[in-house]
Amino acid sequence: MRIPVEHIEAAPKTLAYAETVDALNQQLEAGPHDLLLRAPLTVALTYYRAGLDVVFEGSITGAGEAVCARCAEGFELPLATRFRVVLSPRVVMEQDNRELTCDDLGFGFYEGDEIDVTNLVHEHALLALPTRLLCADACRGLCPRCGANLNTAACGCAEEVNPPRLAVLRDLLQARRGKS
Repeated sequence: MRIPVEHIEAAPKTLAYAETVDALNQQLEAGPHDLLLRAPLTVALTYYRAGLDVVFEGSITGAGEAVCARCAEGFELPLATRFRVVLSPRVVMEQDNRELTCDDLGFGFYEGDEIDVTNLVHEHALLALPTRLLCADACRGLCPRCGANLNTAACGCAEEVNPPRLAVLRDLLQARRGKS
């Protein structure tokens, strides 16, 4: 979706449309292949001019299919985020010789006669995704021995009384107690 800069005025305008997810899914496929957006994203924008700057405020909603990082089961992942971005003409930034800092995350640039809103929507949709995909916060995952999904039933594996991965810590604790 491209918006001509000359059509952006000081009075806020609204725009609602569906953003395709093909390009986003291509980016997601470059990773671990555990998330796919199913349908177009619903985008609602308000935009206006503030001097030379252009302000975009809006929301993005959509749905995806993901694979849980703990239990490896598929689940539906809702996507909903709000964002606000202020864009300045790139020539103004080059004249100021100023570098962006972490406080400038809601700040960007535009060049030319049009602003491509698609890039803003894609960026904020990706930022809204969780870094670790979980079907539920309380997901118990898989049994490390037999691989059974612990969310559906107990696996029946005998619980280790002294797990070998903690042997070093256990030895250190016993050595410390022996010195006392």
